Amino acid sequence: MPVGIPKAPFLIPENEEATWVDIYNRLHRERCLFLCQKLDYEITNTLVGLLVFLSREDNTRNHFMFINCIGGWVLCGISLFDMMRAVPPYVYTISMGMAYSMGSFVLTAGEIGERIAYPHGRVMIHQPSCSYIGDEIGELYIDGDEFTSIRDNVISLYKQRTGQPWLILYVDMKRDFFMTPDEAQRHGIVDLVGIEMYKASLR
Repeated sequence: MPVGIPKAPFLIPENEEATWVDIYNRLHRERCLFLCQKLDYEITNTLVGLLVFLSREDNTRNHFMFINCIGGWVLCGISLFDMMRAVPPYVYTISMGMAYSMGSFVLTAGEIGERIAYPHGRVMIHQPSCSYIGDEIGELYIDGDEFTSIRDNVISLYKQRTGQPWLILYVDMKRDFFMTPDEAQRHGIVDLVGIEMYKASLR
């Protein structure tokens, strides 16, 4: 096996022998996608492109989105959310480590009943914020029409995906609201905690 970047064998249909490809390429072929960094335009475009390409290649195979994300740009999260809901196969979401801010928002986009958090992770929700950087200092604006529209849209989508009342979400999101996986399950952000799956497999 090659040394350096992890690689795995992959048999291209028209070839007789397997070739070595990087492990993420191989995992993508198995519909395993990874949001394991701050959500910005680059990773959003990569994940959206993979969802579209793999869905067009075979729209019967479900996707698995693994999330360990500190958060990121709101509009990037909304665009990824929309694409996850739009592609024909189901997208299952798995939280490992942390799903903060937009990470938790993307987590809710998974197929209801199939959103999972591993037992030692953390989930956090809060309202979006926007900042405009001047020459010397940054100022935080929280009352603009655009901010209010985006915030209300995010809360409405959380309401749709969690079943929580709009007012409860509004109050919870006024600050950083950290949750254990069990609390996130009660809040409707995830449907299963990883340990429950392990116990179920032992029965």
